[in-house]
Amino acid sequence: RVLDLVAPLGKGQRGLIVAPPRGGKTILLKQIAKAIRRNHPEVELIVVLLDERPEEVTDFEETVGTTVYASTFDEAPKRHAQVADLVIERARRLVERGKDVVLLLDSLTRLARGHNAANQGGPIGSGGVSPVALQKSRKFFGNARNVEEGGSLTILATALIETESRMDDVIFEEFKGTGNMEVRLDRELAERRVYPAIHIPQSGTRNDDRLYHPDEFIKVLDIRRQLAQLPIGDAIETLLKNLRATKTNAELLLRGLR
Repeated sequence: RVLDLVAPLGKGQRGLIVAPPRGGKTILLKQIAKAIRRNHPEVELIVVLLDERPEEVTDFEETVGTTVYASTFDEAPKRHAQVADLVIERARRLVERGKDVVLLLDSLTRLARGHNAANQGGPIGSGGVSPVALQKSRKFFGNARNVEEGGSLTILATALIETESRMDDVIFEEFKGTGNMEVRLDRELAERRVYPAIHIPQSGTRNDDRLYHPDEFIKVLDIRRQLAQLPIGDAIETLLKNLRATKTNAELLLRGLR
């Protein structure tokens, strides 16, 4: 419900969750996955976790109740890229059969690192990242689309920031601005255990007026303007308090923030 008001994601779009370490990205991904399962059971949900701890993979599967395609941290880096390639082929085939597919990827950063490790011997660019690795990762992200007379593939991927790694910085810069939607997570909010730890002013969707009814959009803008006047922590806490007091976003839009 928070994302529907702050940074909605339409079918066939590319979304980026920009997250510092301990920024609450795993919690947000689980919440998104559960919301998709609950509100859009007809959608094929695919979760991809790369270079992850085995217990995190098990926890995700048990919490969300969906199949998780994963590579673990103890596997060779190129294995991360192989898993992602297999999954994107499966997603494409489902879309060709007319299915609406949502693919959640954690993370684009680790995918690019995996492609980089698999491309040893090629030219190396800034931060030790191969241009080929970036191109392959961009191609993965670029698969999101609506297909005429067919289905759609929506990709929502995380990107890591503030890791003190030059390579991760280069990878993020490559993907910054390439999504239709971007959500920025804030470590301070996560440390205060405010979830989702969304930095509202730095999050949003391009051309999001197309995703709302015109009357609805006016009310959404009004709520965003009110939240923009508050400090970051107060903004998300005010929104969460109002969401808890209402059953649906439609009800919140009718009554306004309080």
